Amino acid sequence: MDVARRATVPVVRREITQRELRNDSGEIMRRLDRGDTFVVTRNGVPVGELAPLRRHRFVDAAAAVAIFHGAPGIDLVRLRADLDRVATQELEPRG
Repeated sequence: MDVARRATVPVVRREITQRELRNDSGEIMRRLDRGDTFVVTRNGVPVGELAPLRRHRFVDAAAAVAIFHGAPGIDLVRLRADLDRVATQELEPRG
């Protein structure tokens, strides 16, 4: 069975001008729906980024099992101790 070896897909950003954003907003929105990302420029200077909100892709169970097959095991006692050290049940924030 072929399994992807990478968890992320590189994002290709296309630069568009402020004018393109204004004049071609419908097409830009359709491309966002397809997963495209844009860097908006004003006078040649990047001023912002437009990116789709839905980046999560479905991965079937067999692929997930294959991806994590060689991963090290989890020491549950150590994990619980680490969590207890940094997390509390108090209502007051620490920050």
